[in-house]
Amino acid sequence: MCAKKFDFPAPVLLTTTDDVAQICAKLRQEPYVTIDTEFVREKTYWPELCLVQLGGIDDVVLIDTLAPGLDLTPLAELLDAPDCIKVFHAARQDLEIFLHLFDRLPRSIFDTQVAAMVAGFGDQVGYDSLVGSITGKAIDKAHRFSDWSARPLTPAQIAYAAADVTYLRVVYESLHAQLKEEGRLRWADAEQAVLTEEKTFRPDPRRLWEKLKARTSNRRMLGVLREVAAWREGAAQEANIPRQRLIRDESLLEIAAIRPTDADALSRVRGVTRGFAEGRMGAGLLDAVGIGLDLPEDALPKPASKSDKPRPSSALVAMLRVLLAAKCEEHGVAPKLVATADDLDRIAIGEKEVSPLKGWRKELFGIDALALVKGEIALAVVEGRVVLRPFEIESFSKPASGHDV
Repeated sequence: MCAKKFDFPAPVLLTTTDDVAQICAKLRQEPYVTIDTEFVREKTYWPELCLVQLGGIDDVVLIDTLAPGLDLTPLAELLDAPDCIKVFHAARQDLEIFLHLFDRLPRSIFDTQVAAMVAGFGDQVGYDSLVGSITGKAIDKAHRFSDWSARPLTPAQIAYAAADVTYLRVVYESLHAQLKEEGRLRWADAEQAVLTEEKTFRPDPRRLWEKLKARTSNRRMLGVLREVAAWREGAAQEANIPRQRLIRDESLLEIAAIRPTDADALSRVRGVTRGFAEGRMGAGLLDAVGIGLDLPEDALPKPASKSDKPRPSSALVAMLRVLLAAKCEEHGVAPKLVATADDLDRIAIGEKEVSPLKGWRKELFGIDALALVKGEIALAVVEGRVVLRPFEIESFSKPASGHDV
């Protein structure tokens, strides 16, 4: 594809509340606005917002969120506007920032990364790749790892930041038109619904222990692990420190295993300094250990176990995987968006409450997947492509054409 020439408005850097209010009031009246953020997070739990980029019909503005005395209330009002679609690419981090900043999520969201997966651009396609595919324009990503908290911003940084919302307008219009023509806008809407739920960005602290994947069936250890993991999350948020910098996963697992009850024992855990153990943080962590030790047996978490579940046929799962690839190839959809490996295992053993058996996924893949599991259809190779056939025993003894599998 030959790169086209695009004429975008020159970016304007805003540093005053009045200027932000004026542009946000104008953008609220437009059908959509493209949005991106730049932030730093290496040393904090919460992202430090440094820049917000907005792209409108006639405007490209960069809001310097670090400008002294700047009030971002007008930006919150823009994000609240129901009739103006807020277009992001890979929106999760941006939405997390706005939820923390304004204590609510933006309304009317469109994520071009999700839309691109529905439109057949592959799994989690990057912004620069998507822009290149749709416009033929190469995006300079040299400033991807800039220190956005440093001031003043350089002209190159401003140009880079502006490109994240200018070309996004072209991408949005192209994807929206394609999905509308193909009748897939509701597919994209269904996938983006998770981005409208606060629980997506605020996980239950008492479920975080599950991510640590403790290899034990000792329920007391798991109970302590649940309490100390929940404590770490709250303490990291309060102190605004990355959870791993506060105390590492490996240390939490060891604490859950040995269950220290005093500062001296806690200080002997790898990765825990004596200063930490004897300080306020150490006291809070020991309190969490004590809560876990005092839990009654029936309140202790149960280890994850797959021993009670039937094991799926590896051959059947392989056939479902081929079917998934064939259907996604036929419809131009990323397979990862339709079904995971775990989904295929669950379908193979007859489970019904699986996402590929609901909504648009069922139309695209689920109905045929169930038919394959029931032996009602077969897979065949015809002219180099996998196709579906009604199952007929005779077809396996005397194939008319192609190759059945």
